[in-house]
Amino acid sequence: MFCRNQTARATVARGSALEMEIRRGKFRKSVFLDTSQDSNIQKKIDHEIRMRDGACKLLAACSQKDQALEAAKSLQTCSTRIMAYMSELQRMKEAQVMQKVARRSSDAGPMDDRHPCKGKVAISDLRIPLMWKDTEYFKNKGELHRCAVFCLLQLGGEIFDTDMVIVDRTLTDICFDNAIVFNEANPGFELRVELYSCSSEDDYSSGSTPRKLASKLSSSLGRSTGKKLRAAMEPSPCSPVSNGGASPLLLPVPSVAGPKYHLLAHATLLLSHIQDSFRTHDLTISGSEECSYWLPLYGSMCCRLAAQPHCMTQQMMSGCLKVKQLGGDPLSWTDVYAVLKGTSLFCYHRQEDVEANVEPAFTISINKETRIRASDKDPQSRVQNISISNRFGGEEVTHTLTTDSREDTHRWMEAFWQHFYDMSQWKQCCDDLMKIELPSPRKPAPVTPKQGSLYHEMAPLAAPSCEGLLLQDNAVSAEIRALLSSYYNDSY
Repeated sequence: MFCRNQTARATVARGSALEMEIRRGKFRKSVFLDTSQDSNIQKKIDHEIRMRDGACKLLAACSQKDQALEAAKSLQTCSTRIMAYMSELQRMKEAQVMQKVARRSSDAGPMDDRHPCKGKVAISDLRIPLMWKDTEYFKNKGELHRCAVFCLLQLGGEIFDTDMVIVDRTLTDICFDNAIVFNEANPGFELRVELYSCSSEDDYSSGSTPRKLASKLSSSLGRSTGKKLRAAMEPSPCSPVSNGGASPLLLPVPSVAGPKYHLLAHATLLLSHIQDSFRTHDLTISGSEECSYWLPLYGSMCCRLAAQPHCMTQQMMSGCLKVKQLGGDPLSWTDVYAVLKGTSLFCYHRQEDVEANVEPAFTISINKETRIRASDKDPQSRVQNISISNRFGGEEVTHTLTTDSREDTHRWMEAFWQHFYDMSQWKQCCDDLMKIELPSPRKPAPVTPKQGSLYHEMAPLAAPSCEGLLLQDNAVSAEIRALLSSYYNDSY
């Protein structure tokens, strides 16, 4: 409930990663309001900031190519999620301000409180075709170009990433087998699909070279001059990066030595694109052939996009009703327990039948063509009846319902109107219940096979001079696996 003497306080957990970002000037404290929703988003931001900082440290310490690519992928995903959560906080704050203005305005008209139900939106079988040159694919000529790619999928405040895939000219399609489900979608959703690419041909094992060079220069130039030079050559944990000429970001992607993913293509999917079948959608390509991360995209992507509105999968209304038998005695009524769900009004003999998954006694069709109206009062019960009319093969069939009180009749009529409103907003998604497969548990990223001769794949001898380096690499690998395992478990 809104109280005029109640003020919103900006509260951030002391000692959290989010508080440290506010102290550094990356966020404004006034953005955060003391509400339960804000508290949940703050926890999400705090978690992603810690994951991002851990990814930065691991990326700087990586010596293996596949480890660096996975760490850079985690860094990109965390940064995108932080930006999405900040945008969601800003929208919530603007909505709260507009709500206060509307309530204080003396000439504000009646507000429409009817909102469509939410639902699930699932995308699966994502395929992006490639268009290699004949000499590259068929004749296998030219330099072998290899890139690491993955997709980020965002719908509102929900962001998911796919597995990383290594792509070269031996592939005709980029295939992502992940099935991703968004649980809090509105009918006006915008599902943004972003394809990120990074050249995997560069050597990432020399990430500490600038630091070593700075150390040598600092020792030769003197303590004061060398300290300034070292500070200039070492990137700060959150130094800003280019945003393609756009407005500066609230939280730049940290600049860390190592591989960097670039946006190669993107697409936006809407409600109109849902067809419960494998379809093709246009891609907007961002890169060019001169870029090291470039791949010859065909300009389209294929996927299966499905949706399940809550009105199709959940009970929108239930209760006791009396139904007049069709073609029977006008005074003959049957007591039923009715459940409004999907495109039917299910009528059971008892409420216990619903919980026991017993087949309903009969069903009444409820769809976009159904007509429902409150008829005149029954002269005997003095309660308005509810008439439900459907047409089957040119013949109109009408069911008459009644309740025990006027309040119950009003509740049922409101539930029907809300159900029709949900159907009108979700459109083709309410014709039939679409099938959505639950995403399978995230599998650990496969290790990329090493390239080179047999000599490169042989284990080096345990020489005293190399023992410390080998132990250090194994420790870094274990830390990377622990971070990525925690990241995937928290994301799914």
